[in-house]
Amino acid sequence: MIKQPEITMQTRKNLADAFWQIYCEKRIEKITVKEITTKAGYNRSTFYEYYTDVYDVLEQIEASVLPNIEKHKKMIPNGSMQFPLKHLVEVYNKNKQYFIVLLGKNGDPAFQEKMKNTYKDLVRPMVQLYEPDDYKLECSLEYAMSAIIGVMTYCFTREEQPDIEKTVVLLNDFMNNGVMGLLSK
Repeated sequence: MIKQPEITMQTRKNLADAFWQIYCEKRIEKITVKEITTKAGYNRSTFYEYYTDVYDVLEQIEASVLPNIEKHKKMIPNGSMQFPLKHLVEVYNKNKQYFIVLLGKNGDPAFQEKMKNTYKDLVRPMVQLYEPDDYKLECSLEYAMSAIIGVMTYCFTREEQPDIEKTVVLLNDFMNNGVMGLLSK
């Protein structure tokens, strides 16, 4: 029997949505396939047609919300030294329901590292020409990405939704003038 692609996609989505609803409330090691299939209205064998285990569901969700670097590299002008903050904030805003949970206290600790590495790969070619010292370059990228992701997680987990433009201006100020310089004004 040949499955129809739209039914296959919908079944996969239903299972992922059921997983996500549970994951928002529970740590992954406490989630069972039975819980997911019961919530989604499928049997265990259907789950295993699409996923190997609960960690595979999480991995696929994470992969779907991380930006596609090749696509995003095209959005940065050649030779530009301008960090794509507006783009990063827009990607974050678009996927904030996932980022808030994945980067939160009960989220996947490895996701923050995946996100930082994704953006380091995007920015590295922009700054590599100006910083030949690999150690200094990598430390700078780690510092910048950790700070940016931390600020965005803070902003987007507040009850009052941040203004994207204001967030971009603030992050630009941090990057260009330093946090301590802004605080001492």
